[in-house]
Amino acid sequence: MTLRVLLADDQALLRGAFRMLLDTADDITVVGEAADGKEAVRLTRELHPDVVIMDIRMPEMDGLSATSQICADPELRASRILILTTYETDEYVAQALRAGAGGFIGKGIGAEDLADAVRTIADGDTLLSPAATRSLVARFLATPDGTRPPDAERLAVLTPREREMVALVATGLSNQEIAEQMFLSPFTVRAHVQRAMTKLEARDRAQLVVIAYQTGLARPAPGN
Repeated sequence: MTLRVLLADDQALLRGAFRMLLDTADDITVVGEAADGKEAVRLTRELHPDVVIMDIRMPEMDGLSATSQICADPELRASRILILTTYETDEYVAQALRAGAGGFIGKGIGAEDLADAVRTIADGDTLLSPAATRSLVARFLATPDGTRPPDAERLAVLTPREREMVALVATGLSNQEIAEQMFLSPFTVRAHVQRAMTKLEARDRAQLVVIAYQTGLARPAPGN
């Protein structure tokens, strides 16, 4: 299957460079380009790409606002967002995850890594490392306003095994790593994780991590 990608960046030169990088992959095609956030939202609704590569700082509407609009639209649920920016700050990463993005990477990424990032996001996985996932969620996502109590009742729809899987996902482990730790097949782990995502109405793995911390299923490691 060929993955369809929309590029959203206010710099035409960078969009051209990203298009060239992705054109080297046989399974990826760029179906459109947007120069600002509003155009990114419009083209996503028109083209329904598998992945939107989104810059943060753009005119008319920034990438985070555009991400929020896309992720809030039920008809665009299949379109995943990959934030690609020069501003790799903790706060931007946290805001991107809250908005619904599935990954966050810097613009210095190479052609092969960019293609792999697109494939990872399209598959519903998050691109953040385990350490980054734990620290960011603990610092910004667990209680964004500093007062909200854990929403544990939200987990009532999960089986004990599904809760266990979500807790492990929240540590940043991949399906393969969870399978090795739990002595299960990767297929079984993936099935549990997918069912948990469906029940919790999580768009992707990144949002599942957020929910794990918001509900108190996962907690910050000591020192974070």
